[in-house]
Amino acid sequence: MTIPSSAPSRPDDESVAPTRSEDPDDGDEGGIGAFRRKHAQELRGEHPALLEALDIIRRVADTDATVLVTGESGTGKELVARAIHRASARSGRPFVAINCGAVPEGLLESELFGHAKGAFTGAHTARVGRFAQADGGSVFLDEIGEIGAALQVKLLRVLQERDVTPVGDARTYPVDIRVIAATNRDLEAMSAPGGPFRSDLYYRLNVIQLVMPPLRERATDIPLLLAHFVEERNRRHNRRVSGVTPEAMSLLCAYGWPGNVRELQNVVERIVVLKGQGSIEVRDLPERIRSAPPNARSTVPPSSAPLMLLPEDGIDLRDVLDQLEHHLIRQALERAGGNKNRAAALLRLQRTTLVEKLKRRGLAQAGED
Repeated sequence: MTIPSSAPSRPDDESVAPTRSEDPDDGDEGGIGAFRRKHAQELRGEHPALLEALDIIRRVADTDATVLVTGESGTGKELVARAIHRASARSGRPFVAINCGAVPEGLLESELFGHAKGAFTGAHTARVGRFAQADGGSVFLDEIGEIGAALQVKLLRVLQERDVTPVGDARTYPVDIRVIAATNRDLEAMSAPGGPFRSDLYYRLNVIQLVMPPLRERATDIPLLLAHFVEERNRRHNRRVSGVTPEAMSLLCAYGWPGNVRELQNVVERIVVLKGQGSIEVRDLPERIRSAPPNARSTVPPSSAPLMLLPEDGIDLRDVLDQLEHHLIRQALERAGGNKNRAAALLRLQRTTLVEKLKRRGLAQAGED
């Protein structure tokens, strides 16, 4: 099931998360901000769809309910699983992740369940499977829609009985695990009659469904993500990239990002490594971004100034703002051909306000009346 939005808090119920007024250390409704700072810092953004996902993570983390995370590749499904584990009572126990689509079908059963000595050619010793390795903790099954029919039956038993039978072993062994699964496929459609995915397994997995939105649907988060990735890559590669021009930001926000946050991260790393310093410009962007059609879902307002990144050693904010104001006033006068009325209109200022600013800067003679 998909959890609805949080119910209003009740003052007489201590189990309900505090509201904004009850939680002075948190600026978010229901404590989402405090939860993210403690358990899910990698899930950056302020789009409502992402905040809804964070709210679900917060509300299910302290349970053992099975969670199915859906979304396109690169949207952060494993980050969700790790956040759930970190916020749970199992956080001190193993978190074991396996990409079911990356392991050949013939080996996946042994990988998950383990095998007995001599179970097949080459099995010279017994092997503990991923489920047993995660005992007491959490198992993350990525790309769960890729597993075959025979293995689906065995996985269903794990979810129902919480025990495993290694390949070539007649015994079963109990496991204490929380299962979190993820897929970029439509499991509901795949589990229809005649489909390749068992409907009973789908319903066992889909106790709590959490949908991660694609980046193109939360384009307003791109500037925030971009600033974080630039800062992170500057530190990693000893670079000093300092911002993004408005034209480059406009293209980045208009691009559709088929690879989602992972693609943005890789694009930023490439630019930071090759550029080294200065602001990111249009010419620094890959051709596919420069020539891509606009993303119809992008609602990021155009900016009149480059996105500036805070240097490691900080800045004098008043000095930077003063320089920016001076620079924009000079640009407005140049674009208006020296006409103060038109320059004031470009800056959304009253003419008298602009004149006062010019006087303070010793530019009173600049321009014409």
